Amino acid sequence: MNMTDPIADMLTRIRNAIMARHTRVLIPASNMKVAIARILKEEGYVRDFDVVRDNLPSMIRITLRYVDKRPVLTQLKRVSKPGLRVYTKRDGIPRVRGGLGIAILSTPQGVMTGRKAYQLGLGGEVVCYVW
Repeated sequence: MNMTDPIADMLTRIRNAIMARHTRVLIPASNMKVAIARILKEEGYVRDFDVVRDNLPSMIRITLRYVDKRPVLTQLKRVSKPGLRVYTKRDGIPRVRGGLGIAILSTPQGVMTGRKAYQLGLGGEVVCYVW
């Protein structure tokens, strides 16, 4: 079955795993999903991730992070969708939860946080909000 929005599927799998209090979640891999997982790890929202290439299709194994039995990752919101793409210039990069969350952008220089894109003077497609 073809999936129309694989990024939304990734975010939903992570959201469902957190609600079920799982420690790990498996997601079909792609370059964009690996970049998002890398950002989540760098920002401290997940404990770790690795790409499992044992069989086809390769999968991303994300280890979720909990502090005092409460998830660090509380919200994941898909912004730009296949039916409605959302782009922003440098000056229009959104602040998520007053700076407590992050916006993940897909820029000409790769996938990065809104803060880093602003520092580099880049705009791009707003992929999702995380807090």
